[in-house]
Amino acid sequence: MPHPEGDAGKVSRRARPAHGPEQRAARRQDILKAALEEFTRAGFGAARLEDVARAAGVAKGTLYLYFPNKQALFEGLVKENIAPVMADAAELLPHFPGTTRDLVRLLADMLVARVLQGSAAGVLRLMIAEGARFPELAAFHHREVVSQTLPLVRAVMERGLARGEITSDAAMRFPQMVFAPALTVLVWNSLFGAFDPIDAGAFVDTYLDTLLRGLGERAP
Repeated sequence: MPHPEGDAGKVSRRARPAHGPEQRAARRQDILKAALEEFTRAGFGAARLEDVARAAGVAKGTLYLYFPNKQALFEGLVKENIAPVMADAAELLPHFPGTTRDLVRLLADMLVARVLQGSAAGVLRLMIAEGARFPELAAFHHREVVSQTLPLVRAVMERGLARGEITSDAAMRFPQMVFAPALTVLVWNSLFGAFDPIDAGAFVDTYLDTLLRGLGERAP
């Protein structure tokens, strides 16, 4: 059966994997970077793998050696740019010695530095723009990112309640409110950034101060 993006089985002589792990990793990064640029330019539905391959400087058959289709490319972008941030955040929690404010502040700094800038921000903007039309993308992102983030937020809030540093369980019931500012920044700056951009760091700082007061923050 022919592949929807072309016959992936017909790999030309040019379509050979790079030699060595470093070369393979570099080529994979080149392909993912080109994919994000092409998805952003043309939209996920209209983007073509041959254009991704051309932008990455590889043969189309070579691209298939790394990613068999556009869905796999999107999944690679999420795994490369966003999922590791969630994993690193989860590792912080069990042994973090500071207050709830300190922990939330550290997680927010990670969010601003690693998710609201660069390629990760581009992946999230793509998800916002295309998720409704391509539910398989939304399902993957929810499984790999959102379903990992919500329990993390609940754990942070549960810790704060147990330590007596906050008094409201609102963010345990609605953990979405904690990372809502990230979506606000992404959507606003996508639509109005050329005219009235939001400073992501300052916005998140102000939001978290307001949130913690609303959760009944107590001084340690």
